[in-house]
Amino acid sequence: MSPPVLDAHVHLWDPHSFTYPWLTEQALRRSFGPQDLAAAAGEPIGVVVVEAGRRPEQAQAEVAWVRGQAAGRPEIRGMVAHLSLEHGDSAHEAVRDVAADPFVVGVRRLLQDEADGFLTDRVLRAGVALLGDMGLPFDACVREHQLRELDHLAAACPQTVIVLDHLGKPRPGEDDSSWRRDLRRLARRPNVVCKLSGLATEAPPGQATPGLLRPYLHTALDLFGPDRCLYGSDWPVLTTAVGYRDWLDLVRTELATLPDHEAAGVLGANAARVYRLPGPKT
Repeated sequence: MSPPVLDAHVHLWDPHSFTYPWLTEQALRRSFGPQDLAAAAGEPIGVVVVEAGRRPEQAQAEVAWVRGQAAGRPEIRGMVAHLSLEHGDSAHEAVRDVAADPFVVGVRRLLQDEADGFLTDRVLRAGVALLGDMGLPFDACVREHQLRELDHLAAACPQTVIVLDHLGKPRPGEDDSSWRRDLRRLARRPNVVCKLSGLATEAPPGQATPGLLRPYLHTALDLFGPDRCLYGSDWPVLTTAVGYRDWLDLVRTELATLPDHEAAGVLGANAARVYRLPGPKT
């Protein structure tokens, strides 16, 4: 029997209520709610909802909206909210506010499109360090060329759990030597964990095949160990490359050689630990 699934990386959004500057893919320019996810998954799963890149000033409203979506949906276990951590004193006040909100289980500040050097900003680092003081993990969505800067950030904030989104966004099918080198370095940081998510959409269009993707999953599991890897789908962005079941089945296949308790950790228990989730709602 397969262990229960806790998907550590899904998005819910509504373009009628929020502005998502990045959302240009026509197939994604509609509302995606928990009922759509349930239909795509095809089996009971728990989820952590991750902020969806709406305009920064809409971040608080997004948390309220997702909280409303979670009403009567016990599968939604919490949310990783956006905070502009580089804003100094105002960011520190916001960190304290979200730390007091039991629905918010982590914080993300999208980093993938920032200029080189952004992750070394002193004020940003102070904000990330404060998350650790408040018991909140930091989701880091970076591209592979930023992994070295993220390593320095993790070293500067050793009390903060850094959650690497999407394996650091390697480009399957291209030269991945620098990604492997930098991921190995990052994996040596005990405060960093890795989400097995977002890989299919980094592959060339139409080429997100198991044969292409599985070596990257294997590398992450080998470097971080199964106890520091979390299953995530990046749904519904995922659907521009493969279906939800395709990705879940691919990860399960990669985990099939692991002991049952390690596979169960990747598929859910590790996320529950990292995000300090309470038991499932009933």
